Amino acid sequence: MTSGTAAGAAGVDLSGRVALVTGGGGGIGRACAVALAAAGALVHVVDVDARAAAEVAQLVGGRAHVVDLAGPDAVEGLPAAVDVLVNNAGMQHVAAVEEFPPERFEAMLRVMVTAPFLLLRRTLPHMYGRGWGRVVNISSVHGLRASPFKSGYVAAKHALEGLSKVTALEAAERGVTSNCVNPGYVRTPLVERQIADQARAHGIPPERVVAEVLLRASAIKRLIEPEEVAAVVLWLCGPHTAHVTGASLPMDGGWTAS
Repeated sequence: MTSGTAAGAAGVDLSGRVALVTGGGGGIGRACAVALAAAGALVHVVDVDARAAAEVAQLVGGRAHVVDLAGPDAVEGLPAAVDVLVNNAGMQHVAAVEEFPPERFEAMLRVMVTAPFLLLRRTLPHMYGRGWGRVVNISSVHGLRASPFKSGYVAAKHALEGLSKVTALEAAERGVTSNCVNPGYVRTPLVERQIADQARAHGIPPERVVAEVLLRASAIKRLIEPEEVAAVVLWLCGPHTAHVTGASLPMDGGWTAS
């Protein structure tokens, strides 16, 4: 995939840069890989799904890495020479606190907090050495607000927010920024499964689940497309965002405004 037209349209040129996207095999991660590659970056696509990782890597002319980020040595084989790190991989489980499986809670924290931390330890020295780097953490509106029955996800995203801000403060004098992007409900396989589950649980059509359950607190009653999130990620890598760091950028249709 070439960088010319897409990079020009976005105003972002990542030629000669290397990006790493976790959870890059689908949804937001796939959209980020496509956007970064279109701007000229060589993209490392990290995913637990071997077929999905290979497909996206082939699509963007990048490299696939099949990794379960919940594993203790998950990041050891991943590249350290990375200029743009997108911590996107995530997982969801819905249950009351007293019924939430502890092993599931711990796995969610490993994937969404520990793995980003380990990847930062691995890639920041390279970014510091080049005097330039971009860390973009795909958080969530649930990094800013809580919802019942999502203790693992909300706890992990709140922790990711803190990790991002600490990174921003430490990296500020080294040409590296660190930010969170905070979407509401995005049209991804994870959300589509939630819609189906909620439709069965409430006995209502899927379209009513979107408007009345998922987007009840949102002023804009439609799901966000993955490409919209990727556009913000790419913008954070552009030439006019050097002072945007330590921020959490809501893409929630007005959810947190109310």
